[in-house]
Amino acid sequence: MERRYDIDWLRVIAIGLLLIYHIAIVFQPWAMFIGFMRSEELSTELWKPMTLLNVWRIPILFYVSGMGLFFAMRKRNWLQLIAERSKRILVPFLFGIVAITPLHLFIFQKYYNMTLDYHPHMGHLWFLGNIFVYVLVLLPVFLLLKKKENNKLKSVMTKLMEYPLAPFIVNVFFVVEALILKPKHFALYAETWHGFSIGFLCFFFGFFFMYLGKSFWLNLLKWRWLYFGIAAILFTIRFVVYNTEAPGYLMVIESNSWIFTVFGFCYKHLNRPSNILSYLSTAAYPVYIIHMIVLYGASMFILPLKLSPYIAFLLIIIVTFSGCYIIYELIIRRVPFLRPFFGLNWKVDKMKERAKNTLVSKA
Repeated sequence: MERRYDIDWLRVIAIGLLLIYHIAIVFQPWAMFIGFMRSEELSTELWKPMTLLNVWRIPILFYVSGMGLFFAMRKRNWLQLIAERSKRILVPFLFGIVAITPLHLFIFQKYYNMTLDYHPHMGHLWFLGNIFVYVLVLLPVFLLLKKKENNKLKSVMTKLMEYPLAPFIVNVFFVVEALILKPKHFALYAETWHGFSIGFLCFFFGFFFMYLGKSFWLNLLKWRWLYFGIAAILFTIRFVVYNTEAPGYLMVIESNSWIFTVFGFCYKHLNRPSNILSYLSTAAYPVYIIHMIVLYGASMFILPLKLSPYIAFLLIIIVTFSGCYIIYELIIRRVPFLRPFFGLNWKVDKMKERAKNTLVSKA
């Protein structure tokens, strides 16, 4: 099976949007209730575009993670797969709990003149913990599907993908999840049963859609504008009628509509290799791990300047992205013993490294 560059781009784009989303939280009145530093200069206007992202920004990462596992299983047995996922997910997760998340908590405590306290916690790395559990729980199912490549379920689903909205079949499971758990805030995924359950479904169906093959992707390619229209209509209803927090059964359909839209457009326009993608796809994971430290550090220096929230928002974006790039490029990428703690291979692929060095020199 050919490499899917659009899926690599999806991961990069989703993590980039996640950083911007987290920065926008700093300017909301409820920021401190979820452990974020809060600006005295607030702007609820900044949050309006974020409400479009919040129903699909995390689910799409779970989808992509499930797709990534499908590719990882192509050349590994189950023992090799668990070993590889442990190195790539479990090691950064455990390292992050003791060495990364306490650092941005220190910055938070320092900024608010609190007693400095070392407190290991998952923080934003809860996502990695969930992924590792999904791998362990779902691996027997995935191995069974892999063993029985040509089965009736696959045959029926492949045939259904010839029809518009066929991928919406999975919405049945998401709607049931929303009706059972009744999340008060749909986008509150971190360390909640709702977040765990919806992530589980997205991870499974991410794998399953790749298992179906091109029939799924050709459906999204053909009907991407239809999915976009449904997503836009549901978002408008949520924004105008429900003040951004619609009933769960509507929000899961909107979420998958946005995700299928993004999948369709990325499949059409981004499924091609590039040196930029080669660099960014490797950098995205370490940047996700460290971004909260840089974001909090940028906020600590910029917020006291009492700037307009829009200027401060822009400055924190620039400093956060630049800081993450510098830390990755000058430290994480170049110090061999640090690489495994950020999900990178201990040994550098020389061909990839040459491509990255070419990109950096051009930049």
